Amino acid sequence: MAHHRTLMTHAARIGATESPPGTVGAKHRALARRITSRIDDYLRFAVDPQTPFDNNPAEREIRMAKLRQKVSGGMRTFIGAEHFAALRSYLATTAKHGIDGRDALTRLTSGDPWLHATT
Repeated sequence: MAHHRTLMTHAARIGATESPPGTVGAKHRALARRITSRIDDYLRFAVDPQTPFDNNPAEREIRMAKLRQKVSGGMRTFIGAEHFAALRSYLATTAKHGIDGRDALTRLTSGDPWLHATT
């Protein structure tokens, strides 16, 4: 971990001092500042095997809503947006617990929704 920290901070220093002028350089310097101030967050995957290397699952969760927004220009009503978000959240949660989407929806519409067991 110490070796990774040294490499990352060294790369951040290089990015901060040797970046080109202008907007590209400003982006390099901003990234260098973020890496320096949040080094533990950037290296968490190196010490915790449960931490994913990237945030693709989080991006996948919002992709459908963003696609719907892009195609149709957004939701018609706030209530419709709330229902859409609740349904997507329910299906994503059940999928993470190994429950088929059709089964989850069948249970939901029959008045017996799947609920995570609390301990």
